[in-house]
Amino acid sequence: MTIESSSIIKCTGFNISISGSPVRCEVADSLSCLMVTDSEELVSRVIRVKVQDGNTFHFPLTVIVPFHARYRGNYRDVAVKMMDEERRVSYVSPVTTEGLYGGQKGSFAEVKVYSLGLFAVVSCLKRENYTVQRRGLSLRLVMDPRICLNYLPGSFTVPVMAQIQPVEAVLLTAVKSRNDEYRSVASTSPLLYLTHPRSQPLRRALAVTLPCPPNPEKRKSQKENQDSLPVSASLQWDHRVSNRKRISAASVKSKERYNESLAVLGSVEKQWRVLDQVSAKNQQNGLVSFDVMENFDRLLVVRLLGPLPPGVLASLAEELEEAVCCHSVTVVLQRRQDEPHAVLVAALPSRDLGWELSRLRAQGYSGPAETSPEVCMREADQLLLRFSGNITSKGTEILQRKNHLLLQLTEVDPFGNYSSPHYKGTLLFHKVTRGEKDKSANHSSGEDVRRLRLVKKLSIVSRADSLSDSLLQWLSGELSEEELPLLVASLRLRRSAAQMAKLRAGDGPSSRAFHMLATWRRGLPAIPHQPKASQLARCLAKSGRPDLARELLLRQTVTLLECLDQERSHGANIYT
Repeated sequence: MTIESSSIIKCTGFNISISGSPVRCEVADSLSCLMVTDSEELVSRVIRVKVQDGNTFHFPLTVIVPFHARYRGNYRDVAVKMMDEERRVSYVSPVTTEGLYGGQKGSFAEVKVYSLGLFAVVSCLKRENYTVQRRGLSLRLVMDPRICLNYLPGSFTVPVMAQIQPVEAVLLTAVKSRNDEYRSVASTSPLLYLTHPRSQPLRRALAVTLPCPPNPEKRKSQKENQDSLPVSASLQWDHRVSNRKRISAASVKSKERYNESLAVLGSVEKQWRVLDQVSAKNQQNGLVSFDVMENFDRLLVVRLLGPLPPGVLASLAEELEEAVCCHSVTVVLQRRQDEPHAVLVAALPSRDLGWELSRLRAQGYSGPAETSPEVCMREADQLLLRFSGNITSKGTEILQRKNHLLLQLTEVDPFGNYSSPHYKGTLLFHKVTRGEKDKSANHSSGEDVRRLRLVKKLSIVSRADSLSDSLLQWLSGELSEEELPLLVASLRLRRSAAQMAKLRAGDGPSSRAFHMLATWRRGLPAIPHQPKASQLARCLAKSGRPDLARELLLRQTVTLLECLDQERSHGANIYT
């Protein structure tokens, strides 16, 4: 982070306090839970700007913050969110810059501010502000022209803000899979957020038009009926009559099967209810129109294949609103060849897990990655990392979603009994929600940890003299496809473990061989000074490659000597 002048701050991720400058700027990622609400997403670091004690400062101040630009779209935009010392929140539309800025390549948000405090770039729903005149207003939202709001003359004369939260079909399917009561739901409209003044109720009806996709099964049935129509006039009359009977029967059956209905739901102060008195009508191209006589914060249309109780529909709306703010995350442990003493801990989006792991491999992280089950997280949730067993690191680390952390692990007791489970190093991850973190302000960290849910327990076993990844990768490149099954049989690898390693490896023969060897190595007991290389060499000789066995023992001896020299020079025992 550098200060170009007394009125410009470029925030790039480091603390700064320039001699002679009254401004101090520092990273405050631990306060990220204060900077996001509802559907907002944090796309930058959290920056705290303050004036040093006893100094004065003249505004305005220009703050430039780098951010990730991939979250922008038709319904979302980026804004700089500011929070002052009294926790008053304000949003500023930034001047975004793409490309090179100050020697850095990326996206930057530039704003002029007149107060100090916390700053962050957030991805939020686009806001469309408009004013309802006395003569009324008919408006098609710029974010989605299919959505229309029609205020009749005399409704009221006030400013209004509208936002759109799309509900993807994949999201609806995931919510339906968790509750059988939702099986009658065919589709939903986007969530429409409206900010009306509570002091002025609607005097006349507000006409709303929302897109609600038709039932895909019904469209498929209609297409099949059209395909079954007779196309030749030369067919005999009895055949045409037969076809007409079949088409008529299919049409009646379709009406009985797809007896659709529309339900309109509204929310006031986050309390959803079904609007029984509101009648929704189907329009062309999957549009639905209806009139409301009350001020609602949120509106939603649900297309149903059968009747549902009002309570179930209200629960569906709540779960959809919650699901759009949640993300599935997978915790991954990975190592690099050139940094055997370090472990990368990454919290990656589950839907992009394959792509993210490929990117890590391109950065030099090799070997089988240890992954956790999917963890559902909201923005500003955190993962708390703790160590147990015979490993430790410098301090306690916090992982935010999509973050990476590189840990340097060391032994607590280098003379421990490695055959005992107590001495096997373990990383414990606990999920900390935003609400739990706010409550923990008045409690000790020990009480907080006991209350948290255990997300994943990942073991890191000490292997001071185990076969390194680089050695296994060399051996994998020397083995042919015909020799690999013979070696696997000699290693006595279980069939289920071999099949799992084959699935993780992909199509490459070298990758399959490496995953097979890594799976075999992971199943060995964690006993120091066990001749693992000799065991692998015997299996190589038994499978018909004594030359590789001799080369393996020679390379392993060289590797052990290098490790001993490195430990003597650093004066410490490090986990490999």
